[in-house]
Amino acid sequence: MSLDKPYLDVPGTTIFDAEQSRRGYHLNQFCMSLMKAENRQRFKADEHTYLNEWPMTEAQKQAVLARDLNRCIALGGNIYFLAKIGATDGKSFQQMAGSMTGMTEDEYRNMMIAGGRSIEGNRVVGEDGDAQAHRQPQGQSNRSASN
Repeated sequence: MSLDKPYLDVPGTTIFDAEQSRRGYHLNQFCMSLMKAENRQRFKADEHTYLNEWPMTEAQKQAVLARDLNRCIALGGNIYFLAKIGATDGKSFQQMAGSMTGMTEDEYRNMMIAGGRSIEGNRVVGEDGDAQAHRQPQGQSNRSASN
């Protein structure tokens, strides 16, 4: 039984609900494995081999390899788990968030200090605001996560 999900029409937002949790379970478990230094070392030494130890979809593995965090989220990743990838790469959360919006770290920080994105053009999917998928660095990745 599919539940009504009116929140699917919020641009630039993927709600981590029960369906997303199930979809991203193995991706998120992989991310949590990076909390251990030995796993971070193994991952950095051979990312493909380490990823193949996890029963993730090929789309999830490719998104990790590309560091396409928007795609990872669309495929069930939770940003708090995905932050482990950024930490493994030596990136701050602010750097990661900036990359997800097509901004530099400074641009992202300044936008957030100024109050975040404007609601104008960003109330529902299909408007022309800066949070819309067609204005994001990975385009439609939040809208087309079939794997």
